[in-house]
Amino acid sequence: MSLRLPFTLGASALTWLMTACLQAPVALAQTDSASPTPAISDQDISDAYIYLYSRLLVARQQQLDFKAGMQWNTLTHHKPGAVDWPNPNLDVAYSEAWVAVDKNSCTLVSVPKISGRYYTVQFLNGWGETLANINEREFPKHPNGEFAACLQGAKVKLPANTQRVDLPARTARVLTRVELGSDWSEAERLQHQFTMRPTGSPQLPQIPQTLMFQGQQLPGVEAFDSANVALQEPDLNPGMEPLQAKVRAIAAAIANPEERARIDKSIHTHTFADLAKASPLMGHGTASNGWGRPATSGTYGSDYLTRTLVNYGGIWANTQKEVVYYRGWQDENGKPLDSAQSYSVTFPADQLPASMVNYYWSITATDSKNFRVLPNPQNRFAINSHSPLTYNRNGSLTLHFAPTKPQDVADGNWLPTSAGQNYRLIFRFYGAKGGATTGEYVPPVIKHS
Repeated sequence: MSLRLPFTLGASALTWLMTACLQAPVALAQTDSASPTPAISDQDISDAYIYLYSRLLVARQQQLDFKAGMQWNTLTHHKPGAVDWPNPNLDVAYSEAWVAVDKNSCTLVSVPKISGRYYTVQFLNGWGETLANINEREFPKHPNGEFAACLQGAKVKLPANTQRVDLPARTARVLTRVELGSDWSEAERLQHQFTMRPTGSPQLPQIPQTLMFQGQQLPGVEAFDSANVALQEPDLNPGMEPLQAKVRAIAAAIANPEERARIDKSIHTHTFADLAKASPLMGHGTASNGWGRPATSGTYGSDYLTRTLVNYGGIWANTQKEVVYYRGWQDENGKPLDSAQSYSVTFPADQLPASMVNYYWSITATDSKNFRVLPNPQNRFAINSHSPLTYNRNGSLTLHFAPTKPQDVADGNWLPTSAGQNYRLIFRFYGAKGGATTGEYVPPVIKHS
């Protein structure tokens, strides 16, 4: 049995899940008189599942990547929009790779000179944690040219004028992003100038064979069948040992058919209810005006709940130093956004999106189940800094989200939606500044229009 859990839950769905949660046993399971080992509680199961699931999401993507033909230490360049993971940024040209390094070999990364256009080379570990970014902000004295991603402590002779970037893990996922801007052909030309190659012959690791599942599916007890394999990937955050011990204890306990059935039932009632309760705030984030903002992204420390929810809703999120994300999912009446309805958002002249960024901003609309952009006849999936926007006479900016273009609205101010589903708006601030950086800023209310 499985459950697809949308980030945006209707009031009736949330009530049902919370009722199920309240009806579940709330006390710790009692010790079986025939066994000296205490039973695993519902809370232990929930904690362990939520912790493990973020790793399973990344491990699944790694298996899919290599099945699709990716090779170690080799960049794959994608045409704009041609990526298949939740909530992709449609404003950049993506390239991606899996890097393998060891004590005898680094991976060289060539970065072209780029001016006036956002770019970064992001390295992430097997839990979706950002390890490093290569760009002019992180390396102002060496913003382009040759870089070497090396295992910490590795003693490898590097070519002259090469900037070393130490990684705390033997493998990493890499994403390069180049802002498309108004000249997509130039962005793609620059994209293809990013190259990658190993300095030697690194010992290539085996791809962990963990649980495979479809789309945004939440598996049941089977999530723990490959738990020990999943945990071979080190979690670099301190203090995770107790959670990993819970995961391993459950993986051992489910060898007993009765315990396996009990744990599966707990996951479908207690754990899924915990995730439903946490999803509106993306863990420990904030919400106002129908918009939510995660407490963190890209790096999570002890906040494994946020890590799992962010990986679930948009794998490969970068740090808030690079990009700040807002998610709009409710209108002014607290109702989920309906793709058959017409909505608008008006930004006052003194709080225009452009005033909140050093680079660019973007809004996309994605469905609430699988987090893919809404198909539409116009094949238009984002409004951003480079759209042909028309401002109101008082300097404010009104954006429209509707299945058909509202009367007297400029084409560039309209993002088409397709009727028949709930959806959410993803608002990105690249190089955020001011209140968008501190979290004091909240986008305006999403109103029916």
